[in-house]
Amino acid sequence: MTDPHDPNDPTVDAAIGYADAVSELDQILEALEDPALDIDVLGDHVARAAELIAVCRARIESARLRVSEIVADLENAAEDAATET
Repeated sequence: MTDPHDPNDPTVDAAIGYADAVSELDQILEALEDPALDIDVLGDHVARAAELIAVCRARIESARLRVSEIVADLENAAEDAATET
């Protein structure tokens, strides 16, 4: 059985979406703001937050690249249409 928080497992967070990652980050932040937080849990929360931030950055970069490709395709199509007329 894999540990869903094991950063060495390449399948960790492969299926988590951006919105889910942000939601979990919000929950972690809320827990970190609690003065009654058990210090032994603090490191686990911070490690998970780092994983989720990496997921969010990867999703943002993927979206940026996809949008750039779509825009480039649209620009190429517009140039092709302009040269045909």
